[in-house]
Amino acid sequence: MSWEVVIGLEVHVQLNTNSKIFSGSATTFGSEPNTQASLIDLGMPGVLPVLNKEAVNMAIRFGLGVDAEIGKTSIFARKNYFYADLPKGYQISQFELPIVGKGHLDIILDSETTKRVGITRAHLEEDAGKSLHEDFAGMSGIDLNRAGTPLLEIVSEPDMRSAKEAVAYAKAIHSLIRYLGISDGNMAEGSMRCDCNVSLRKKGAEKFGTRREIKNVNSFKFIEKAINAEIAWQMDELESGRAIVQSTVLYDANKNETRAMRSKEEANDYRYFPDPDLLPVVVTETMISDIRAELPELPVAKKDRFMADFGLSAYDAGVLVAERELAEYFEATVNAANGQAKQAANWVTGELLGALNKAEKEITESPISAAQLGGLINRINDNTISGKIAKQVFEALWNGEGDSADAIIDSKGLKQVTDTGAIEAVINDVIAASPQQLADYRGGKDKLFGYFVGEVMKRSKGKANPAQVNELLKKALAG
Repeated sequence: MSWEVVIGLEVHVQLNTNSKIFSGSATTFGSEPNTQASLIDLGMPGVLPVLNKEAVNMAIRFGLGVDAEIGKTSIFARKNYFYADLPKGYQISQFELPIVGKGHLDIILDSETTKRVGITRAHLEEDAGKSLHEDFAGMSGIDLNRAGTPLLEIVSEPDMRSAKEAVAYAKAIHSLIRYLGISDGNMAEGSMRCDCNVSLRKKGAEKFGTRREIKNVNSFKFIEKAINAEIAWQMDELESGRAIVQSTVLYDANKNETRAMRSKEEANDYRYFPDPDLLPVVVTETMISDIRAELPELPVAKKDRFMADFGLSAYDAGVLVAERELAEYFEATVNAANGQAKQAANWVTGELLGALNKAEKEITESPISAAQLGGLINRINDNTISGKIAKQVFEALWNGEGDSADAIIDSKGLKQVTDTGAIEAVINDVIAASPQQLADYRGGKDKLFGYFVGEVMKRSKGKANPAQVNELLKKALAG
């Protein structure tokens, strides 16, 4: 039977404010357990929450970034449930009137086609604490440092039709929040977590199937694997004639399977009602216009500019704008390389990103600065070194063997040989040492030209100018 997959994501983004959403407690990651929880975070009787204005501003920034409706009046509600790491017995969230309404985000698929994913809403809420199950001899520990940390929950429309599309959307959200400066997006530290809603329906059907929600997936790799595991499970159930029961599930990475945790709650299970301790939030046009004026150039606009101004392909531009820091590094390299954008793009997306991936480093940790890479490109363009020697210089820069490409070229004697007489002398030596190959070449075996080029470059230790070698060699071989 032919099935269509329907996927929607709920992305929880931790906002990088200095203090929590309703208290002055710090939000520093990695602090000793329960050292960053105030009386307000603990829900002690008589304490009153005070809204963090910067969290509201960050939510508005996100809304403008996805061309969404901004709620002029939004209300905080109490979401009631009982769990050990929720000391108040309720979570302050938003329900009927969120801060951000309908918007959209465009994603780029493997085929370089663009797909628009609708955003239903994005609302502010406080995070819960964290239950710790290790090293407690059959018991659980509770760390309330995270309780009250500001979150922006971004809810998509069910517009995605494969795990790859879901990953592309999650990556687009990750890129956007970092560009906007509202979150570091560090998934390993929980700054961005995803709940994946997955259902199947017969192809051509209008009605959605019953969905199951995969909770708290914290990496792009696991988003794809978890969704694919859930798709396989649901497909097997449906094709065996069994009905899907709406539920919340967890992904087990070790077994690569999803397993039910509890039946899925509905909104009425949480008994939402407006929080009596918090006034409605009123957003004015002046607030919106002031925040809009401070927005940086966003990934889509930057990609279009890179393609128009630098002549880059859609693929290369997409790679370069995926991270704000990478885009800034690239532009700095272009400036240092006297505007040679295509060469800069090739070196950044090729040699540099390859070396960074191998070393498991971020662009901000690159041992080679943009100025150094631009200087290397300049020495290729003025024929000081060949492209092959440039890779040796790149490696030396990476290993810290010199402050600049010029210094390494001088210290290692890598300057390219462009003297015609010197190159001709090497060519004559190679021809004299290869009488049989010369005879075969002149007899019509044109592919042997590569042999002669290789021998000349070998004898010159790679320093001979390749263009000159080809030109002079053709004349010499022609007799």
